[in-house]
Amino acid sequence: MALRFFNTFTKKVEPFESIGPGEVRMYTCGPTLYDFAHIGNFRAYMFEDLLRRYLKYKGYKVTQVMNLTDIDDKSIRASREQGIKLQEHTEKYKEAFFEDIDTLKIERAEHYPAATEHIPEMVDLVKRLLEAGHAYRKEGSIYFQIKSFPNYGKLSGFDISQLKAGARIDSDEYEKETASDFALWKAWDEDDGEAFWETELGKGRPGWHIECSS
Repeated sequence: MALRFFNTFTKKVEPFESIGPGEVRMYTCGPTLYDFAHIGNFRAYMFEDLLRRYLKYKGYKVTQVMNLTDIDDKSIRASREQGIKLQEHTEKYKEAFFEDIDTLKIERAEHYPAATEHIPEMVDLVKRLLEAGHAYRKEGSIYFQIKSFPNYGKLSGFDISQLKAGARIDSDEYEKETASDFALWKAWDEDDGEAFWETELGKGRPGWHIECSS
């Protein structure tokens, strides 16, 4: 029986066809390194491991990339509360993550890119979004303007009208135009401490969403 997946775009179960013959490339969301991963996180990692193993069993060459989010509001806040550098804080949870997946016999991915290692790529992507009219500047930060992209949410079937302002973050935390817009680049403030980069976008750091996109 052919491998089949539920396609969130068509809302149908469809046969799987790899882009390249005999090869599958997987991008899977990895941990945010502000704390230890929990059982809900590992549920996703174990499913991905099962899929990876099955694809290999079927003869595919699998190349998996799993990102490591090593900079965000929570990790910065926690490192400052502990009086240690951000890298020292995130390294602790990075090591714990790998120890946990090894204990669970989860196969390691081929690549684990850390967000802080790819700032130039993020800056380039934000610049392209600005040029295309999908982003705007506000108080030194840059935000993705959801209303500029009519097909936003179409792939997953997400209805933007059902989004509750403030359900994910404090809607007053950043000076954006619309509560549903999200930060691509956050202007530096004193609470960020040493967590910033001097770039063409200004002094600041990437937003949570752009880290996975890049």
